[in-house]
Amino acid sequence: MMHSRTIQLWVGIFVALGMASLFMLSMKVSNINAFRAVEGFTVTAKFENIGGLKVRSPVKMAGVVVGRVDDIGFDNDSYEAVVSMKIEDKYQHMPLDTTASIFTAGLLGEQYIGLEPGGEEQYLKEGSEIKLTQSAMVLENLIGTFLFDKADKAEKSGTADKGSK
Repeated sequence: MMHSRTIQLWVGIFVALGMASLFMLSMKVSNINAFRAVEGFTVTAKFENIGGLKVRSPVKMAGVVVGRVDDIGFDNDSYEAVVSMKIEDKYQHMPLDTTASIFTAGLLGEQYIGLEPGGEEQYLKEGSEIKLTQSAMVLENLIGTFLFDKADKAEKSGTADKGSK
C-alpha cells in the first residue's frame, strides 16, 4: 500500500513538472514579454518578402533587442511589405545607412529583424526609412530553386548526351 502511494506521488510530481514546462514553452513562443509598451522612435523598412515576421517580433542589433516590430503593411506601388519598427530611445545613435535583414532564430523558427550599423555621421530619427534591406529566406523558395536547378542540369546533360551520339 505504501509502495503504491509513493508511485502516485512521483507520477503527480512528473505530471506537474511536465505541465509547468509546457506553460513556460507556450509563454516563450507567444512572446508574452513583448506586450509592454516601448518608448522610442519609429523607423520603417521595405522588404520583398517578410516570411513569418509578426508584429511584436524583436528588432536586434549585435544580438541585443533594441526594439520591436510595431506594424506590418503593404505598399501598393512597389508591391513590398512595409515594416514599422519602434526603436527604444536609449538606442537613438544608429547611423542613417543602417541595414535591416530578416533572420530566423531557434528551432521554432521565430523571425526577427537584425540591424547592422553603417558608417554615416547622421542618425536615424522618427520617421526615417531604412533603405538597405534583405528579405527573409523562405525555405520553400530555396527548395524549389534547388529542384528546378537540378532538373535543368539533368535536362541539359540528357540533351548533350543525345546530340553527341
